[in-house]
Amino acid sequence: MNTITSSFSTLTPDTVLDALDSVGLRGDGRLLALNSYENRVYQVGMEDGPPLVAKFYRPQRWSDAAILEEHGFVHELVEREIPVVPALALTDGKTLHQFDGFRFAVFAKHGGRAPELEDRATLEWMGRFIGRIHAIGALAPFRERPTLDIVTFGEEPRDFLLAHGFVPDDLLSAYRSVVAQALDGVRRCFERAGAVATLRLHGDCHSGNVLWTDAGPHFVDFDDSRMGPAVQDLWMLLSGERADMVRQLSDLLAGYEDFYDFDPRELHLIEALRTLRLIHYAAWLARRWDDPAFPAAFPWFNTQRYWQDRILELREQVALMDEPPLWSS
Repeated sequence: MNTITSSFSTLTPDTVLDALDSVGLRGDGRLLALNSYENRVYQVGMEDGPPLVAKFYRPQRWSDAAILEEHGFVHELVEREIPVVPALALTDGKTLHQFDGFRFAVFAKHGGRAPELEDRATLEWMGRFIGRIHAIGALAPFRERPTLDIVTFGEEPRDFLLAHGFVPDDLLSAYRSVVAQALDGVRRCFERAGAVATLRLHGDCHSGNVLWTDAGPHFVDFDDSRMGPAVQDLWMLLSGERADMVRQLSDLLAGYEDFYDFDPRELHLIEALRTLRLIHYAAWLARRWDDPAFPAAFPWFNTQRYWQDRILELREQVALMDEPPLWSS
């Protein structure tokens, strides 16, 4: 078996086509890179049949077992007729394959458009499908994939940023202070929520990972799937002023609770989870900065202005976490 590579530097178009050929799929040479930074994802024209999507996993991010656990979860959802996009079982029924040091999976191509989240009926429809996903996600835990918590999404990312010199020296004291305040606020939010349940989540349920057709939504990219509180898959669909988010949340939950009970204590976690995502996102960019795709795509990262904005953003979150939580009407 080939050793897994340490970067995408040798993933050429020929390698993509040869990898597909190794599992019996003959590409016709047409490759379209799709919008993905964590992994490399391509729409590939096929000699015999419609285009397919090939996903090459970032080296050394997930173990094979963790990737297969994600595939298994999505397959559970498919079996219950929930509209998600599973990895195709190809050679010997496998969904995860290796070629030239890369691990990859192949998916059917699904089209669609972004959901119109300002439409109340759309939000309720989204809520129904997220509720169905969570009803299955609650049946068994992940064993190989991590849990979204204060340590993995807050403390470890903070420590990485502070240890690797990304924050400018003249802003280091301010950033260290505000991130400490922010994590204290996160802890208070979790304390107010109490012992809420965790379940298998989509994990990154924003509008970009939902494709809408006349038949409704289907959910793509479970790459960030992990254990966590149910509200993680809901809060990223909220936007605007507080009154807007209250209305949006009510519409989502109107559909969601047709299939799964929502614990209202989790509303204490919305701003805490947003805060953790902000800290984690900055560290994600920092951890990937040696990948040439990242400086090209995120030229504003790690500038003086970037860290000034992050400090202000976290100060705002400290205040928001002390406000009463959103309540669905």
